[in-house]
Amino acid sequence: MEGTVYQTPAAVLRRGQEAIGIPFREMDKTGRLRSGKGAVGTVVEESWFGYTPNSDAEPDFPEAGVELKVTPYVRNRRGLRAKERLVGCLINYETEWDKTFETSDFCRKCGTMLILSYEHRPDADKGDLFIDHATLFRFPEEDLAIIRQDWETIRDKIRAGQAHLLTEGDTLYLAACTKGATAATMRRQPFSPIPAKQRAYSLKPAYMTRILNEYVFGARRDERIIQDWRLLERQSFEAVLLERLRPYLGWTEARLWAQFGGRSAAKSRLALLLGRMLGVRGPLARTAEFQSAGICPKTVRIQRSSRIRESMSFPAFRFSQLLEETWETSALRQQLEPTKFLFVVFREQADGQYCLERVKLWNMPAEDLEEVRRVWERTRALACGGVRLCPDGRVVRNNLPKASESPVAHVRPHGRDASDVDVLPDGTVLPKQCFWLNNRYIERILQAE
Repeated sequence: MEGTVYQTPAAVLRRGQEAIGIPFREMDKTGRLRSGKGAVGTVVEESWFGYTPNSDAEPDFPEAGVELKVTPYVRNRRGLRAKERLVGCLINYETEWDKTFETSDFCRKCGTMLILSYEHRPDADKGDLFIDHATLFRFPEEDLAIIRQDWETIRDKIRAGQAHLLTEGDTLYLAACTKGATAATMRRQPFSPIPAKQRAYSLKPAYMTRILNEYVFGARRDERIIQDWRLLERQSFEAVLLERLRPYLGWTEARLWAQFGGRSAAKSRLALLLGRMLGVRGPLARTAEFQSAGICPKTVRIQRSSRIRESMSFPAFRFSQLLEETWETSALRQQLEPTKFLFVVFREQADGQYCLERVKLWNMPAEDLEEVRRVWERTRALACGGVRLCPDGRVVRNNLPKASESPVAHVRPHGRDASDVDVLPDGTVLPKQCFWLNNRYIERILQAE
């Protein structure tokens, strides 16, 4: 890595602050702004800081020990969120397995970062956008404890010869995202002959959203489940979570609501109830840990027959949107791969009441994600003109993927009523559809230890 003229963190920060408010068009001296994805970051590196972009495991300013990160955010009615994950450095499977967190490529490269943020506006010319904040960022100890556990999860999978089974959902804040010209870029791994996708360390979009809100824009800090981060030196976040919920196993829903303040009719009632059980005032979704990890709570009700009646749905999709996506950029993949699901399982008793039986933190394994990909690809192919509608009495059936055709997922309607419809490219009108995880698949997940 070549040296730079910025020898200290303070010097790097000062130069970053000088960039605030300058349109990228004025900053660009090399015409890089027209080069496509990643153009803004390249302009800042080359034209503003004067160094050649690289993929080294060393920080961009080696003498100062600072990595430069230019990151966009978007605003909507819910506030500010990161537009994308923040990618660190490539994971070297051949060497990273033999390191500690402190000697890891990620820790060495991203321990201290200069975060330059800018608002992404789809209707604006890229050249008119500009840096609005420059922040020298070091991970707070409470976050670093979870990031360390995430890194160890990634390293341990490499050591076990399972680099090919890595997914972003394995971890909470720090993820192993696919990286390369295509998601199919493959690399050797040291403990298995099976090639693994090239991956890089990255901070998940949900965690980046909290960094931007709390540490860049100075928003109020969210309530935490774990008040003393040193607890995470002895236990994983999941272990702490399950340990705190264990005293309530076997309680009926009625008893839980009586204990924690009556029955709520709000859609967030489960999150509110779980929050009370974990000792927080608000819903879980608003705690620092759940926001940073993007954990999604799901209630599962098991009947006396040990069957789960309902499959698990995802937001309805439009066929026109489906045809514009690739699997790598698809909404379904983004809803599944990075996500940890917290299954809160209630089992029906002989008297008809439901009791809290167990809680399980889960993410979809790589091999099951490939099966979902197959279902997604078949759906997309049918959308190009292969969907057939077959009237069957008062019901109109179609040939989209059925639960009987895949052990993991299927497609069926998700409309609010008969008027909630979508239109295929050939003009065919049908009820709005969505992807579902099969109820039998959810049963198998909950049966597995």
